[in-house]
Amino acid sequence: MKKLALIATCLLSTWAMTVNAVAEPVDYVNPLVVSQSKHSLSTGNTYPAIALPWGMNFWTAQTGTMGDGWAYTYDADKIRGFKQTHQPSPWINDYGQFSIMPVTGKAVFDQDERASWFSHKAEVVKPYYYKVYLADHDVVTELAPTSRAALFRFTFPENKESYVVIDAFDNGSYIKVIPEENKIIGYTTKNNGGVSENFKNYFVVVFDKPFTYKATATNGKIETGKLESKENHVGGIIGFSTRRGEQVHARVASSFISFEQAEQNLKELGSRSLEEVTADGRREWNDILGRIEVEDTDKDKLRTFYSCLYRSVLFPRSFYELDAQGNAVHYSPYNGEVLPGYMFTDTGFWDTFRCLFPFLNLMYPSMNEKMQEGLVNAYKESGFLPEWASPGHRGCMVGNNSASIVADAYLKGLRGYDVETLWEAVNKDANSVHPQVPSTGRLGYEYYNKLGYVPYNAGINESAARTLEYAFDDWSIYKLGQALGKSKKELAIFAKRALNYKNLFDPEHKLMCGKNEDGSFQSPFNPLKWGDAFTEGNSWHYTWSVFHDPQGLIDLMGGKAAFNEMMDSVFILPPVFDESYYGSVIHEIREMQIMNMGNYAHGNQPIQHMIYLYNYSGEPWKAQYWIREVMDRMYNANPDGYCGDEDNGQTSAWYVFSAMGFYPVCPGTDEYVLGTPYFKQMKLNLENGNTITINAPENSDGNRYIDALTVNGNRRTQNYLNHSELLKGAVIDIKMAKQPNTQRGVNASDFPYSFSNELKK
Repeated sequence: MKKLALIATCLLSTWAMTVNAVAEPVDYVNPLVVSQSKHSLSTGNTYPAIALPWGMNFWTAQTGTMGDGWAYTYDADKIRGFKQTHQPSPWINDYGQFSIMPVTGKAVFDQDERASWFSHKAEVVKPYYYKVYLADHDVVTELAPTSRAALFRFTFPENKESYVVIDAFDNGSYIKVIPEENKIIGYTTKNNGGVSENFKNYFVVVFDKPFTYKATATNGKIETGKLESKENHVGGIIGFSTRRGEQVHARVASSFISFEQAEQNLKELGSRSLEEVTADGRREWNDILGRIEVEDTDKDKLRTFYSCLYRSVLFPRSFYELDAQGNAVHYSPYNGEVLPGYMFTDTGFWDTFRCLFPFLNLMYPSMNEKMQEGLVNAYKESGFLPEWASPGHRGCMVGNNSASIVADAYLKGLRGYDVETLWEAVNKDANSVHPQVPSTGRLGYEYYNKLGYVPYNAGINESAARTLEYAFDDWSIYKLGQALGKSKKELAIFAKRALNYKNLFDPEHKLMCGKNEDGSFQSPFNPLKWGDAFTEGNSWHYTWSVFHDPQGLIDLMGGKAAFNEMMDSVFILPPVFDESYYGSVIHEIREMQIMNMGNYAHGNQPIQHMIYLYNYSGEPWKAQYWIREVMDRMYNANPDGYCGDEDNGQTSAWYVFSAMGFYPVCPGTDEYVLGTPYFKQMKLNLENGNTITINAPENSDGNRYIDALTVNGNRRTQNYLNHSELLKGAVIDIKMAKQPNTQRGVNASDFPYSFSNELKK
C-alpha cells in the first residue's frame, strides 16, 4: 500500500507540474492556422512552416502534388513527402524544392504510390518540430530544422523492406547515391521564375544506417543498383532491414551555391540529437516571440496573437549562407554569381510595406538592417530594387514600394548599411522600369512624370492604383532625402509629385477614378468594379490610399463630416461587386462578400489601414469600434483563421500591431496611429533594452473604447504615439470604457501627420 501510495503521489505530482507549467510564447503558436485554403477561397493560403525565424529553408509535409502551390492543405488525407520549400505564396509558387519520404513494403517512387494516409490526431506541429504517423507505412516521421539544415528521425516497423525516397522533382534534377558514406547528394532546378540560368539548389542527405538497397529513379523508372542520374525528373531510393521501433536519422542540408557549401551548411546540426535540435529551435523561437509579452486569461486570443506573430517573422527569408570563415555570402538570383554579403527574398513590398516592415523597424531593427544591406546588393546586382522577389525579380502587383521600405527604415533610425546607394536606387527606380519585369521600377513613369498620373486609356492596367502608390512613394523619397540632407532643388520634384493623388479625385463621386490622357475621367465609372483602374479592389477600397496626406483627402471630400460619411459608407454598402474585369469572381472578392462587413475587404491589403483614418477626422471611436470588430470576427486560431491571403506576414502584422493598440498608417513618419488595445497588458521588449508597457486593465469584449490615455503619467489627447518617444521606453496607461468618449481626440491638434499640414507651415 505504501508503494502504491508513493506511486500515486509521484503521478499526481507529475500531473500537477504538467498542468501548472508556465506556457511560453511558442506554446501558443499553431502553424496549422490558416492552412485550410483553396484556389477559390483563401483563409490565409499558407502552409505549416517548420523553420527558424527568417530561415533560409522551410519544411512542410506535402499533401499536394508536385508543383501544386497548395503544398499542404488541412483537409487533405494523405502525405506524399516532407518537402523543403521556399514558397512565399501559392500564387508565386515554389523554387529550390525537393522531398524526403519513408516507405515500407516495396521500393516505390511515384508520388501517389508512396503517399500515406495520416490524421491530424497523430500529428504534432510546432514551429521548431514536426511529427506525424504515416499509417500506410507504419512509420513515425519527425523533423527539427535549423536555418539551412534539418534533422529527420524515422521510426520504422519490423520490416525487411524499409526505404527512404529522395525526390529531386522535375524540370531538371540530379541525384547521386554514395553508399560508402551513407549519403545522397543531388540538386533541383525546379522553379517558377526569378532565377538566373545557372540556378540550382544543391542538397546533401546523410544517414546513420548503411544501405542494403540502392536505386535511382529517372523519369518515373526505378533502376536498382544505378547510383547516379541526371534528367528531367530524378530521385534516389535507399533501403535496409529494420527492427520494430528502430530509429533511422537523416541529416539534410542544402545550398544555392555548391555541394561544398551544402556540406558546410550541414555543420549547423553538428552532432546534436533530434531532442537537442528541437530544444535549441524552441529557445530561438521563444527569444523572438518573447520580445512581446502578453497577459490575458483568454487562451484562444493568445493563440491567435502568437500565431500571427510567428507568421510575421518568417518572411522575408534569408537567402545568404555562411562560408567556412563565417562570412555571409550569397548566390545572386539577379546575375547568377556568388558574392559576399547579405541577401533576403520572398516578399512582395506591395503587401509588406504597409506594416510588416514597420513592425521589424520597431521590434527587430537589427534584422532589417541586414535586409537593407540585402537591398543594396540586389540593386548593385540587377540595377533595380525588388518590388516582388522570389528569389529574384518577379512580375507581380503594382507600385514602387521599395521606396517606402528604404525610407521608413532610415527614418526610424536604422543604420550600418550603404544608404547613399539606396538613395541612388530609389531615384533611379522612380524614373525607369525594368526591361523584362514591368512590375519593377515604375511602369508608366513617363506619363506619370509628365501628366501627374498614369492615364486610364494608355494601355497600362490598374493605372489609378499605380498613380496613388507612386505619389506615396514620391513622398517617401522626399522624406528620405530630407533626412539625408539633399538639396531643396533635388527634393522639390518629389514634394510636388507627392500630391499627384489629387489628380484622380472625382468630385462627382467623391472617390478616386481612372483619368484619361486628355484629362477626362473614365466613363462609364462603376466604383464597385474590381480591378480595371485598381488592383485587387475597387474605388471604395483604393480611395483611402493617401497614407501620407489624409487631411488632403479630407479637404477634397469637403471636410470631416463628408469624409466620415464616405468612410461609414464602406461598411453600410452591401457586399456587391462587379467582377467583369477578371471574367470571374476572384477569391479576394468572395472573401469580402461572405464576411458580413459591407464592402470592407480586409482580406486584401489596400484597405487594411482605412479604419485608422477616423483618427484624422475627429471620430477616433469609430476606429476603435471597427478594429475590434475585425480582430474578433476575422481572425482566430483555427485552420480557417484569416479572411484572405496572409501575404508574407502583412495580414499577420496588422493583427499584431492592432493588438498593441496602434498602427503605422504612414510608414516614414514618426507616428503610430491609435486604435484600441486588445489585451489587459502587453510588454514590448525593445532591442535597445528599453520596454514599452501597455496597460489596459479594464479591457474586455464589452470595453473596447479608449476613455483616457497617459504616457509616462502624462495625459494625452492625441490620436497617435511617437516612435522616437517609444524607443526611450514608455508606460502607456489606457482607461477602457463601454461607451465611446466623443470628446477625446476631436481637435485638429490631436490628429496625426498629414503632408498638407506640413506644407502650410
